[in-house]
Amino acid sequence: MRILAIDPSLRCTGFAILEKTGGALRAITYGTIKNHAKLLPSGCLVAIHERVVELIADHLPECAVVESVIYVQSFRTAITLGSARGAALLAAAARGLPIYEYAPRRVKQSVVGRGGADKSQVAFMVRALLGLTETPGADAADALAIGLTHFQNAATASLGATTLQQI
Repeated sequence: MRILAIDPSLRCTGFAILEKTGGALRAITYGTIKNHAKLLPSGCLVAIHERVVELIADHLPECAVVESVIYVQSFRTAITLGSARGAALLAAAARGLPIYEYAPRRVKQSVVGRGGADKSQVAFMVRALLGLTETPGADAADALAIGLTHFQNAATASLGATTLQQI
């Protein structure tokens, strides 16, 4: 099974392509879709959408997994995150990929063992669990962690995952 995992953000969207063959789990590629601070938000959304389309075309994942919407104190931040999330989800939905989402605390619990873990702990554990030679950046590590969470839940019939098609 091959999946696309996304940690959406307007300026630094984390992504990962992970694959599980037999019992072996590996990261095929991961990184960050970085948008320059001077790029208009609309341009950022186009860049996110286009890169996710490329990732899907290049790696042919069977599904997409994303971090669910988080509570933020600012409505402006919520709208911005929602827009970035929408740009990425549109690319996956247009290709007919099933989309699953996981709460941030669930991802941290799954990878680190503690729902309140910080980003450096997530990055460290992702490196250890996937046998990476270097610690990924925070946004890429979050995407890898979301992917790992999906693989853990796939073994238990996706308990705790919400399929966006059901919403």
